[in-house]
Amino acid sequence: MYAVVRAGSKQQKVAVGDVIEIDRTGTGVGESLTLPVVMVVDGEDVTSTGLDNAGVTVEVLGATKGPKIVIQKYKNKTGYKKRQGHRQKYIQVKVTDITV
Repeated sequence: MYAVVRAGSKQQKVAVGDVIEIDRTGTGVGESLTLPVVMVVDGEDVTSTGLDNAGVTVEVLGATKGPKIVIQKYKNKTGYKKRQGHRQKYIQVKVTDITV
């Protein structure tokens, strides 16, 4: 059985025992979160309606960072150069339960 959950502005396919990265929230290590479900697939059955009470329980494992992204701006013949870097902050979570 797996589910498609909404974590922030993204959707991810998860099953029990999966470890995924989602956008950082204000929760600490060891705490639990409940993510809203968009769709549930259980064998041959696909459910995408009536999932108001459905949820995926995840446990926070720790904080991580995404890859370094380098942003460079340049304008020809003016001497304008700008370089900036960014690393998105994520939290690693482990899926513990899918309830329908």
